[in-house]
Amino acid sequence: MIKGISFLRQAGSRAAYNRLASFFSALGFAPGKGWNDDHPNDEDLSSGTPVSHGASFLAPLGNLEFVDGQFPSTADVLVEVTALDAVHQAAQTWLRAEGGEAAEARLSPIAETHWKSRLFTVEPVPGFAFSFWAWTDPLKGKPVAVEGDLSAAGMKFGVVVARWNAVITERLLEGSLDALLRSGAQRSEIEVVRVPGAWEIPSAARTLANSGRVDAIITLGCLLRGETAHYEAIYNEVARGIGQSQQESGIPHSFGVLTCETLEQALNRAGIKAGNKGFEAAVAAIEMVSLSRKIKQGGPA
Repeated sequence: MIKGISFLRQAGSRAAYNRLASFFSALGFAPGKGWNDDHPNDEDLSSGTPVSHGASFLAPLGNLEFVDGQFPSTADVLVEVTALDAVHQAAQTWLRAEGGEAAEARLSPIAETHWKSRLFTVEPVPGFAFSFWAWTDPLKGKPVAVEGDLSAAGMKFGVVVARWNAVITERLLEGSLDALLRSGAQRSEIEVVRVPGAWEIPSAARTLANSGRVDAIITLGCLLRGETAHYEAIYNEVARGIGQSQQESGIPHSFGVLTCETLEQALNRAGIKAGNKGFEAAVAAIEMVSLSRKIKQGGPA
């Protein structure tokens, strides 16, 4: 019966609210629905109409814990992560950009705990402290798997998007750009290439891969089934061409070409009901660049 747990804190001011929302976005939290209950003039509350804004951020797992005895030396809100050093770096970068060296003083160094973990605490806004932690040995002695991280900082991306079925592909493009920018990529390091339709995607992707300007390529398009075999012929060649470009160039290509029976199905996969496949393709591209770099370096970073 239980669906989820929400932890609510009043920001105290619009400036604090905006800074907290910016901080958690910079760390890569998935945004929730949030809410806006606005009076026409935020400064005029004489009517008694409440003004309320909520910025929510989601995590795949939530825990409600009670403590009997000594409370651990942490903030009230603990966030478990898989790449603590990367999160610490992201928090430091955000604080430096927002408030300089004085703001960095609100970030503690990573420290070992007595409960076999590493932890740091950050206060993005005075009075709002959060602790981030990770197990020292999360695999409990199992072989360490090499996995990619989801930070796009320092990476360059090419996005090949088809104009055909633009009502769908533009939504996919928006999702991809949102994922890249939210994960730390710079706008100047994202190259968008538009092609007429899905058939032309492999050629443009291969040319872009051979240019040496990008670390990964995101391919976006939409094919809708018609009354002839044209759909199958195009899809098979597009998939084969993208895969061949990836294998022969060594540059990761993420596949964001929708193949749907109806326009409704495509809209659902472009942000209406079933997530945004452009966003997912961009996340896959980020992870594959990180993974490729780790493999070339000889193991987990």
